[in-house]
Amino acid sequence: MAAGWQDVVRDAAAVREAAAVAVDAALLAGVLMRTGEQPNASDVVNYAPFTLLPSAVPRALFEQAYAVQQDFNLLVDAVSQNKEFLEQTLASTIKVDDFTARLFRIYMQVLEEGLAQTVFLGINRSDYMFDCGLDGTAALRQIEINTIAASFGGLTSRTADVHRLVLKVLGKTEEASQLLPNNPAKGLALGIAKAWELYGSQRAVVMFLVEEVQRNIFDQRCVENELWNRNIRVVRKRFRDVFEQGSLDASRRLYMDGQEVAVVYYREGYVPQIYNEQNWAARLLLERSRAVKCPDIATQLVGTKKVQQELSRPGTLEKLLPGHPAAIARIRATFAGLYSLDEGEEGDRIAATAIADPDRFVLKPQREGGGNNLYGEELREVLEKIKDSPERTSYILMDKIKPQPALNYLLRAHSPLQVSECISELGIFGVYVRQGQELVLNQAAGHLLRTKAIEHADGGVAAGVAVLDTPYLV
Repeated sequence: MAAGWQDVVRDAAAVREAAAVAVDAALLAGVLMRTGEQPNASDVVNYAPFTLLPSAVPRALFEQAYAVQQDFNLLVDAVSQNKEFLEQTLASTIKVDDFTARLFRIYMQVLEEGLAQTVFLGINRSDYMFDCGLDGTAALRQIEINTIAASFGGLTSRTADVHRLVLKVLGKTEEASQLLPNNPAKGLALGIAKAWELYGSQRAVVMFLVEEVQRNIFDQRCVENELWNRNIRVVRKRFRDVFEQGSLDASRRLYMDGQEVAVVYYREGYVPQIYNEQNWAARLLLERSRAVKCPDIATQLVGTKKVQQELSRPGTLEKLLPGHPAAIARIRATFAGLYSLDEGEEGDRIAATAIADPDRFVLKPQREGGGNNLYGEELREVLEKIKDSPERTSYILMDKIKPQPALNYLLRAHSPLQVSECISELGIFGVYVRQGQELVLNQAAGHLLRTKAIEHADGGVAAGVAVLDTPYLV
């Protein structure tokens, strides 16, 4: 926690007053989610959970995370075009992980048919924690890179204003003026708009592919409204709508209800539970089309944990990004220890090490969306069970990162106001657009800070564990 907050955290009266102001400010600013009781209705909403105070983030590490984002965009794009690398890397995983295998089958089918898509749009978010060394110095360590449906670029665009007001109410006007402007929604919309423009049809629409349950609709609306402001028409559809209404013409242009679709922006499609046979058929239809998919299925596969682990192997980055030594050095500096559980001597050894000392590691399956990782005793139990089975290859192991906790208040609707020991995770949004082989856009598009109480090992805002936050650079 920044030194200036210590006086506030213990002042119960000041905290109560600031919290009341903060909640109203969040509602005014549109930091909103639908309720769990009525997740598809906007006539009853509440504020999205957030911290009372902005959290301290080391300036040098924040700047490092921004500086490496264009390199990660370049890497994700390079890997998405490297069939041989994806095939080799995911060979063991697709034998035991049915979801990754189904995605991979569609990927291969589309390649064999020949890609109709010529413009490629990547919106990713690289997530980091600040690992506190034995000497007290913090290092930036990448947790993962999300290549599909990276959320909260909209709501976090509005959170800094709430924290600015809170600091002023607490008499910290100087500190309030130091909070950085941040508008990922605008940056994400810029990428979508560029892809739409390069697709080359003024009449075509952008299709947001959305969940059946849409609690987080306002986050998406922030990006959507940026597109409407550019006079780009947006439609919202679900997989079942695609199955029922979607079609391709002879040139593999995608039509929904008679409207041509230029860009498909996935905010759904990253968890196995939502796929039934008709949704898989819809996904295949989308992937076969000429429309710009964000992400296309190759880029979704780049986001698997197995690819992340393989990228950390010595020499791999050099093969994927030849002629980019500075970018490789910046990327590698963010890697935590990542270990393969593939069958064989290396996998046997790392599995035994983790069973003997589970608190050193995190066990990660090939899943997005938060709340899937295993820690401590649970990690040991699962590894004991699968250590001699091919099933273990559907996981990777990662060194557990140990951040320095700080005190803050986590504001949630219908929850008591109490101080918590908290840790934060910083995400940097990246956007790139490629036409053929030419990268026409590559930039960092803003940041997201999420904070949770230390008793929760895993999970993000959508999973109900972390809350939105704003970095206060120290």
